[in-house]
Amino acid sequence: MWETDEETVDNVLAIDGAQNNLTDSIRPDGIEVARTLYMPRSWNYHSLRGAQVKIGECAYEVIGDPKPAVTNMTPTGWNVTVEVKTVEG
Repeated sequence: MWETDEETVDNVLAIDGAQNNLTDSIRPDGIEVARTLYMPRSWNYHSLRGAQVKIGECAYEVIGDPKPAVTNMTPTGWNVTVEVKTVEG
């Protein structure tokens, strides 16, 4: 059984991460793409464990279960760092 809830979040910063060629024998032409997302403080935090994030036409898997910064001292408008990845090929 699958349950899906979709939401659109404005003002997310998306930073390109590493792009690694996969070298195992079952994926000789594969590539793994990672990005880091910064969620705005205005976003009502909830667990992202097991979530997928769509940026443009590409779907990414959330890595782990990101948590908000534990202090109000973060001097920016973003307080949750979310690492995501996708594998193609």
